[in-house]
Amino acid sequence: MKMELVDRVYIVTGGSKGFGLAIARALVAAGARVGLVSRNQQGLEQAVSELGADRAYGVAADVGQRTGITGAIAAIAQHFGRLDGLVNNAGAARPNTVENLVEEEVLMQVNTNFLGTVFACQAVIPQLREHGSDNPRIINISSASAFHFDEMSHLSIYAASKAAVERFTRDLATECQAEEIGVSCIRPGGADSSIAEAWDMDVTMAAFAAWREEGSYMAVGMTVDDVANAVVFALAQPRGVSVDLLELRPQRRSPKG
Repeated sequence: MKMELVDRVYIVTGGSKGFGLAIARALVAAGARVGLVSRNQQGLEQAVSELGADRAYGVAADVGQRTGITGAIAAIAQHFGRLDGLVNNAGAARPNTVENLVEEEVLMQVNTNFLGTVFACQAVIPQLREHGSDNPRIINISSASAFHFDEMSHLSIYAASKAAVERFTRDLATECQAEEIGVSCIRPGGADSSIAEAWDMDVTMAAFAAWREEGSYMAVGMTVDDVANAVVFALAQPRGVSVDLLELRPQRRSPKG
């Protein structure tokens, strides 16, 4: 099925690290070319260097700013001369209790996780139409936190914004049926995705302590590559067939100790 992706072009937001970079690697390995979007210019340059400038192209932009992501998607489509799909992966999380939520961090999570997905979808639909892909795709990355209550504690805004992504994706899929743009939602559980790099240590430890109280065991064993493979699977479906909602969660039990 991976042969379906040879020489196709996909945009991956949040593509400089974590899930995004793993998805880009998997796409390149399947023969596709990738346009990476991230706020981190240095990270983009490193990712493009790793993937190869003939297979990857990076544009620095904040997905939460409509003009920025619109320009980035247009630039990538122009660079490659075609566009076959978009993977809305960019995400941000900041743990905290509801009482102590910081306005700036609330807005950053909502803008990145939800509005960034909305703006990117708005920007990519006319580009997919203009470039006439024979199997256009949009994949929105959610989180198990949007549905399950045994994920990390104190992530109310992150979980709520990802739940909004899932509801938005349902309407998007219906609207895109007329043009046979396949729309999928992938809901990954816990994996080492680098999303916690910027977390405040004090609030993180408080969230971890609260999470430990909810049960003795945690599920482990899933990697970013597992999520990347799921994205490749969804993109490679034949036209007229779409993965609706695909959830991946780790299954090995480990004491929370």
